[in-house]
Amino acid sequence: MNTFCRVLTVLLALGCSAAVCAQNTSQQNIGPSAVWKLPDALRITILKKCGDATQPPSFAQCFISQMAQGGAPAAAVSFTRELYKASGGEVGILYGFHQVGPVDIGWVSYPLRANTNYGLLFLNGQPRILNVEDLKLLDQSAMQQDPQFQDTKAQFPKVAVWPGDRDGTTWPNSQPGPSGGVQFTVGYPLINGCHACEHVGFAMFNWNFDSKGKFLGTTFVGMTPPPVQ
Repeated sequence: MNTFCRVLTVLLALGCSAAVCAQNTSQQNIGPSAVWKLPDALRITILKKCGDATQPPSFAQCFISQMAQGGAPAAAVSFTRELYKASGGEVGILYGFHQVGPVDIGWVSYPLRANTNYGLLFLNGQPRILNVEDLKLLDQSAMQQDPQFQDTKAQFPKVAVWPGDRDGTTWPNSQPGPSGGVQFTVGYPLINGCHACEHVGFAMFNWNFDSKGKFLGTTFVGMTPPPVQ
């Protein structure tokens, strides 16, 4: 038995050190225990306590700390902290969880946003948290070359893909992917110029993962017809 294995055996016998235990806990799959519904009254109270939302990161850190004081489970607070780091500063609360395997789906509320207050994440794959609303990951080059999209653009010159404002009632369809993997089909609104501008259909993309949950990229699979002029 090599030195590492002997040390590991001792740690396991002792219940593991604090550092090893913390690492193992952080690698546990995100699941239903991290789901928490933030009461509206508590949200208002937290906003008052934490001050001006335009001054991150102190405000975000205050908000997360107040979650624990407001009764959020430890797993929910841990998820929000992990998402904050992974997203580069977004405060999000896991409001719903749907187990699929090897990649799962999370519905997230962003209490500090002005628009698109809800979003979707793919969880427990590689990467561990993957933002479904990250438009840079979409295969938009294939969409741009699609004849139906080109026809739509001829009618609506400023059309573009926008993040979906997910309401938490509809989960992405999943189906088996190549080589034992999984695919999720997600729709995105096509909007002609601005958030409040005309909606002209939806673009559909598959998110592809291998059998171990590694993200393989997205594939454009079609779009809904634009409105009749």
